[in-house]
Amino acid sequence: MKARSKFLCKDSDVSKFRNARDGGLDFIGDIHGQCDVLVKLLGVLGYESRGDGYRHPDGRQTVFLGDYIDRGPTIRETLRVVRAMVDSGDAQALMGNHEFNAVAFATPRSGGGYLRRRSEKNRVQHEATLDQFKDAMDEWDDWLDWFKTLPMWLDLGGIRAVHACWDESSMELLASGDLSEADFLESCASENTPEFAALESVLKGPELPLPDGLVYIDKQGIKRSRIRSRWWGLSDGDGGLTFSDVAMPPGSFSCDRQVPEDDLAELPNYTDATPVLVGHYWLPVTSDRKPLAPNVGCLDFSVGQGGPLAAYRWDGEAELSDERMVMIER
Repeated sequence: MKARSKFLCKDSDVSKFRNARDGGLDFIGDIHGQCDVLVKLLGVLGYESRGDGYRHPDGRQTVFLGDYIDRGPTIRETLRVVRAMVDSGDAQALMGNHEFNAVAFATPRSGGGYLRRRSEKNRVQHEATLDQFKDAMDEWDDWLDWFKTLPMWLDLGGIRAVHACWDESSMELLASGDLSEADFLESCASENTPEFAALESVLKGPELPLPDGLVYIDKQGIKRSRIRSRWWGLSDGDGGLTFSDVAMPPGSFSCDRQVPEDDLAELPNYTDATPVLVGHYWLPVTSDRKPLAPNVGCLDFSVGQGGPLAAYRWDGEAELSDERMVMIER
């Protein structure tokens, strides 16, 4: 599935990005306002300072996987680096769920209130960003407009990128939309709409309801009755897959009960050989620093919680490799 519609990406930007690519691609996971770590990582990858951005002397280019804002101390600086590289054709930047949440948090709902509820939980999640822009709200409005132009996924031929889940049925539903259009944006932010379900899958990944009222406490101390689920390799368990088998990140939830077949059948199940790189999943710092599967790699190792910032260096290989993962500690 190619990124062709206005909603997915500006066609001219993708063309400029592809045509300029003489070297390989460097995919970078969730940054969350850690610009100093980003600059270190770009330096290790061989990029050189160029204005507000960075450029690789050998023609390599960067794909940022989303979640540039919230949590960290240098959100404005992070955004400036990312956008400068996009504007110069040295990078593409995907939308993450935090960018979408920021747009929804700031946008009034037609019936009153805002597209994202201004609850205490949501306000706290967004607090670092709002604090850093409190004296520059006109600038923040410009960033919100920019977020609306970001693609949610890219298919670059031999490799794909999305913030959370490569779900083609959801992508097809979203593909003709444009977040700059108020009605479409509101549909994407309104529960019980097809657009909301599709966007949740692509930007946050699929979830499974836990059986019999089971709950667990997530990293942020929030009680949850659903778990994030794997969306690849779901047909390789001859004896059935348990909730522990499919929980994301791996090892985050322990339950040896089998997932009901009906629930499993509703999950997207990526079986293509083409590798896809994602962020989003807050892999623990102690996680194995390798791809999740030959065709799926996650580059979010919780830099916003003290983990490393991760990159993957792709040079056309058909399967993802441990050796191409690059980590920079905070």
